[in-house]
Amino acid sequence: MFRNYLLAIFFLITACTRTTEKIPNVPASAESRKKMVIYQVMTRLFGNKVSVNKTYGTLQENGVGKFADINEAALKGIKALGVTHIWYTGVIEHALLTDYTAYGIPLDDADVVKGRAGSPYSIKDYYDVNPDLAVNVPERMKEFEELVERTHAQGLKVIIDFVPNHVARGYKSDAKPRGVRDFGEDDDKTVAFKPSNNFYYLPGERFQVPAGYVPLGAGNDFPTKDGVFDEFPAKATGNDKFVAQPSIYDWFEAAKLNYGVDIQNGGKTYFDPLPDTWLKMRHILLYWAGKKVDGFRCDIAEMVPVEFWNWVIPQVKAVNNDLIFIAEIYNPARYHNFIETGRFDFLYDKVQLYDTLRKLVNGKSTTAAIPGIQKSLAGINANMLHFLENHDEQRIASKYFAGDPWKAVPAMVISATIDSGPVMIYFGQEVGEPAEGDPGHQTIEQPGTTTKMDYWGVPEHQKWMNNGLFDGGLLSDDQKQLRQFYAGLLTFAGQSHAVSYGKYADLTEYNLERKQIDDDIHAFVRWEGDERLLIVSSFRPRPADVTISIPEEIAGEMGLKKGQAYVARDVLWQEVETGIDENLTLRARLNSYGALIFKIK
Repeated sequence: MFRNYLLAIFFLITACTRTTEKIPNVPASAESRKKMVIYQVMTRLFGNKVSVNKTYGTLQENGVGKFADINEAALKGIKALGVTHIWYTGVIEHALLTDYTAYGIPLDDADVVKGRAGSPYSIKDYYDVNPDLAVNVPERMKEFEELVERTHAQGLKVIIDFVPNHVARGYKSDAKPRGVRDFGEDDDKTVAFKPSNNFYYLPGERFQVPAGYVPLGAGNDFPTKDGVFDEFPAKATGNDKFVAQPSIYDWFEAAKLNYGVDIQNGGKTYFDPLPDTWLKMRHILLYWAGKKVDGFRCDIAEMVPVEFWNWVIPQVKAVNNDLIFIAEIYNPARYHNFIETGRFDFLYDKVQLYDTLRKLVNGKSTTAAIPGIQKSLAGINANMLHFLENHDEQRIASKYFAGDPWKAVPAMVISATIDSGPVMIYFGQEVGEPAEGDPGHQTIEQPGTTTKMDYWGVPEHQKWMNNGLFDGGLLSDDQKQLRQFYAGLLTFAGQSHAVSYGKYADLTEYNLERKQIDDDIHAFVRWEGDERLLIVSSFRPRPADVTISIPEEIAGEMGLKKGQAYVARDVLWQEVETGIDENLTLRARLNSYGALIFKIK
């Protein structure tokens, strides 16, 4: 630990040279060849046992989960799903509407806080943790460190959010180390842009609360809710809106950080000398690396210059080369640049695979779209993180997505096995949480998502939690079977060499061209050494009899020979056995919205 601290100080002092050399990411260790299985936790919701769920309910009314609630039993239950990493969302202190002034924490202004619990991405103090999550507020950082230790004790790794693009409008660190200056403390506020400033300003204009924003519903029950937030001059809003009065649909609660890019004048860059924001953010990343976290999910990373990532990631990894960086990114045209130049380990694959699979589940796309996605990612397939749920997306079981968690089986099998990169699920997904009810702020956010902004209980997850026993004692038989499906799939994906680092070939295009399958059937193969897999999925709402042929060239690469028959056993449900005949053709029957993972012998 002391050695890591010295290294951190060394890099803070000396590592000030910027480079844009493009180098491929090299796995840090043999461990990194294993497929990552990430379990995302909204930390304030995960351990909450209260089920009142009052709209705009206070912490006292609706309850809140604590670091301490994520105990040994909970962690063992998560690990039993095949999980390797837990992403604890909402750890760093953000603006909220619970009063902690008794502990020296300033009261936040309700007019720039979304919901009662606040957005986890409206950071109030980068050097502290959310006091909501502590049993003993003065000991909140110690309680987080103990959670990291408990997680590591179960052989699991810890990911937290890094939010580089914006901060809460009321940002003020009361926990910063000695010598650290707050964002904006030394800014020249008389100009709209200056490379050394931390924020962008609208000189001469005062910030105005968005028209129509009623943060606490019809009530006026919070002392700072008066329709005014004192900010002069107004700062640019987090989603690059340079107006004094953003809309309620903008990220109005957050102020955009300046990385030396003059956004309003063609995006001209000023990276020499290094912008002050770069130096501050490096210090923050090294601070959290010193807390023994194992990785960072970098919020809306593409809104920060790729040159910053190229500069900062190697410096943080010099302290711990096994740290991982995951980019939230939505522009496929920038994927290669954020891997090769930005040096990220993994990227979200939302707008391609997630969007396509979601449409397939709802009968609005075809499986013919998937091979093109895979081709477009050639060379970086292993860097893509796949998911069907996260804190921003609608729940599978909600009426806004599938309405039935079982309908996502084929999509989940593809997400987990098509690439070597990570697969992620969101807490409650494995028991079919539908995100029903009206938490409050959700009314102007996306319905069908589990709230990010309010205090709430997550009912189906609470059945697995079983009042803190974490034994699934209140789950229905159907939910137990669903959780068993996720455990079987994710465990297999994480342990399979063919999935973790084997080769991939699509079979869908070949079989569609031969008219052996319809465009609601998908098939591909993965192989490594003696492990050979054929994975077939059906998005058909009724049982499907499928015929899948393997091209002779691909079969040869897999070690299969035409003229020889093979046995194919399903490893997912372990109930189906069929064969691959002398013509390299497999025939099988799939259930409605079904999937099978055949191991070929």
